[in-house]
Amino acid sequence: MKRVQVWAPLLLAVLLVLIAVVGYWQKRPAEAVRLNCADLLAGCQFTHAEAPANVRFSVQPKALEAFTLSVHAPGAGKISAEFQMVGMDMGFNRYDLRAGQADEFTANITLPVCVSGGHGWVLYLEIDGTRYAVPFSTR
Repeated sequence: MKRVQVWAPLLLAVLLVLIAVVGYWQKRPAEAVRLNCADLLAGCQFTHAEAPANVRFSVQPKALEAFTLSVHAPGAGKISAEFQMVGMDMGFNRYDLRAGQADEFTANITLPVCVSGGHGWVLYLEIDGTRYAVPFSTR
């Protein structure tokens, strides 16, 4: 009886740790495919699911000024965008893009202010589970 009293809490603790590790492993973000884009205002061409796709900004991004992110991705079902500053955690900046006409998805974006004055950002674009990383700079 005493063995059960000793082993039961220990087994429960091991089980809880195992569940936490498996949950973390399953929820970690997928590896991102890096897209190098010279001008996001003109649009960045890439291939998604063997089809041509495009991502672009309506204006040059600036902190606290709204801009439109547009993604053209034929056949896509769900697209989301996350913005992270290079070398600094800026909190939760995730947007779900709305589907429009002709495979066009859009969202109105507002980037937060960086008190350190940094301008380097990465757009993490997720299209139906495939992640893309697009570095860019603000003014």
